[in-house]
Amino acid sequence: MNVRNIGEATAWFEILQTTKRTQTAMMTLKPGRSSGGHKEGHRNSDQVLLVLEGEVEGEIADDTITLGKGDVIVIPAATKHKFTNRASVDAVTFNTYSPPEYDPTEKD
Repeated sequence: MNVRNIGEATAWFEILQTTKRTQTAMMTLKPGRSSGGHKEGHRNSDQVLLVLEGEVEGEIADDTITLGKGDVIVIPAATKHKFTNRASVDAVTFNTYSPPEYDPTEKD
């Protein structure tokens, strides 16, 4: 059994666990930072994003929404998206990808 504590994540984006069917990751966006330079879609993986702290602006397909602490969203595979922290405090999210999207050793 692979138990991880989310407090162990030290990078802005870090994979915590990976199995054949799912993957968990933490993402911390500093104020003004984004998840990428442009919207991207995970080709085969659905993403679940749960906001643990702060808030993020999500550009998802043709919509723009603000997600705050406790909000959760499911982003279907291939849906282009990008998250930006427009607040003055860190935004912390817990994410799952099914099936796994990233190399299990990924740490940025």
